[in-house]
Order: sequence, then C-alpha cells, then structure tokens
Amino acid sequence: MKQIISFPHMANYSIPIKSYIQNILPKAEVLLPPPQSVRALDIGARHSPESVCLPFKYNLGNYIEALDMGANFLMTAGGGCRYGLYGEVHEQILRDLGYEFTFFNLLGDTNKTNVIQVYKNLKAHNPRLSARALAYYSLLAFRTIQFMDEVDVYIRRNIGLEKQKSDFDKTYKQFLNDIQNIKGFRALKKLKRVYTRRLLSIPLDESKDVIKVGLIGELYSLMEPFANLFLERELAKYNISLTRYTNLSYLLTKRRRHIQRYIDGSGGFVKYHLGADGTKSVEKSISMAKNNYAGIIHLKAFGCTPEINAIPSLINVSNQHKIPIMYLSFDTQTSKTGLKTRVEAFADMLQAKQLSASI
Repeated sequence: MKQIISFPHMANYSIPIKSYIQNILPKAEVLLPPPQSVRALDIGARHSPESVCLPFKYNLGNYIEALDMGANFLMTAGGGCRYGLYGEVHEQILRDLGYEFTFFNLLGDTNKTNVIQVYKNLKAHNPRLSARALAYYSLLAFRTIQFMDEVDVYIRRNIGLEKQKSDFDKTYKQFLNDIQNIKGFRALKKLKRVYTRRLLSIPLDESKDVIKVGLIGELYSLMEPFANLFLERELAKYNISLTRYTNLSYLLTKRRRHIQRYIDGSGGFVKYHLGADGTKSVEKSISMAKNNYAGIIHLKAFGCTPEINAIPSLINVSNQHKIPIMYLSFDTQTSKTGLKTRVEAFADMLQAKQLSASI
C-alpha cells in the first residue's frame, strides 16, 4: 500500500515541511489537511478532552480531516511541554474512532532532537536514504524556514509604515506561492535576492508615528494566525510595529540552549524554568520595556500551564517598568468581535499614552 503522509498545520511552515518529507520519503505522497478552519477546530474539540489546550484540538482536527481524505501515515515531532505527549493521546483517540493508520514520531520516544535517532527513524521507512541526502534536505528545509522567518520579521516591523496598506499583503501572498517551488539552494538563493529587493522597494512613510508593540507567549498561539484570530493583521490597522521572537527558526536552534540566559534576564522574577516558553516571556517583556516599547501583548492557549505560571511575573514586570500588558487567551469560545474590541481599546490607550509623552 502506498504511504499517504499527513501532518498538522502550523502557520505557513507546512510549505517547507511538505517539501522536506517529499525529498526524504520520495515514494510516499504528502497530503496536507485543508487550510486551518473552524471546521477543523470543531472536529478536534468534539473528540478531545474538554480541558486540553487549543493546539491539541487543532492538531486532532487536522489529523481527522487528513484521514478522511485518504491519509494512512500520520507524523508528529514531539514538543517541549504537554505537546510532547500529544502524539500518543492523538493516536489512541484516532484508533478508538476506528481509523487505521501508521503513526510516526519523527523524534522517537524521547521527544528530543537527536540527529542519529532521527536518521534511524526515517531510514526505517526509506532504506535508501543516505546520511548525505538527509543532511542536504534538512539544511535546505532549515534555510527555507529561516528565510520565511526573515521575511515575516521585516513585514511585522514595517507594516505600520506602509504607505499603501495592501503592498506587504500582496507581496507576501506571491512569496508563499513562489517558495513552494524551491528545489535546491540555488533556487532559494535566487528567491532571496528577488524578494529582498521587492520588500525593500515597498514605499514606507518614515514620518508616520508608529507604535512599538511586542508579542510574547505560547508558541502555537503566537505562530498560528488562525488560532489567534489573525491578531497581527488586526494590529496592523493601527500603525503598530510588531516584534515577535518566537518562530520556527528559534524553536529549532535556540530554545533549549538559552533557558539559563532567560532566567538570568528575568529581573529576579523567575528563579526556576517555568516550562516551554514561559521563562522567555518574562525575559523578553523586560527587554522590550527597557527598549522603549509602548506595550506588550501576551498570548496563550486557554489552560497553558507555563504561560499561566508566567503571568504573575509579567504583572510585576508591568508594574515595575510601567509598561501595559494585554493578556489574551484563546479557546473554542473565543470571540473575534471581542478580540477586535480589546485590540482597538489597547491601541487607543497606547496612542493616547504616546501622544501625552510627546507633549
């Protein structure tokens, strides 16, 4: 039977991940679930424990949609909090629902990135996979992800200065379309030249009085726009320049190595690692306050323990550094209208604060 592989969505990273899987498992077909949607969330929530966090529900909904479309091989890659246990629970729920499939954890049972173990796991499904090929395609995928994140960072920081509101959006949509065709480093290098030039050519109004806002919190709520109800798009309406440090490049390279640095930079508010990105949320909030950010927005999935643990420290940071922090929690009942109302009020408050400071 032909392997039809699928995996859950995570923002636009499904593009390089799909190409990566096609390259290392060439005999298999990669089938993406439908774009993230209310339907996926409803399906996932219907079959999930009520108190489990939002990413679990989205992922389960993606798996079920993919299986219904014909997938027979599901992939996961572990994680740094309860996410590391999602795969086992997802698999059991899906089997209880009567689905037949192969479930594959790319990182193995340890949920830790071990290159040799990853190679062994993949070679079990593709005996012809060489270490050289794995290294080549892994690096290609990583460089592609890095460039995607660089483009995101540039747009996020400059969208408040955009003269024509739709310029960045149009360019980004074309960028996502073109990056799907990357087959090697030469093509990636060419694409980088093209889009670096295009982005830099978008007219910016340097005279605009933009508001610097930082985004911190739980990684899925930060990175998956559908899960946060397209918060960044909403913030862009208010001439806000955004900074978000959490992206896939960070998760793949820096997350574990920098935990002690985050504790040391937490201003004494954190003595022990809070888990996942909770410690980082505190450290980055202090860094943003010291760098004259007007405000901070903290995002989390409802029930996210590491970020709940971070909130008391964030309140102390807000009080000590006189920086407003808006706390947003997302679950199946989160209202888009309610979010827009809170964002508008927060933006108005920041604008008023910035205006009074300039008088």
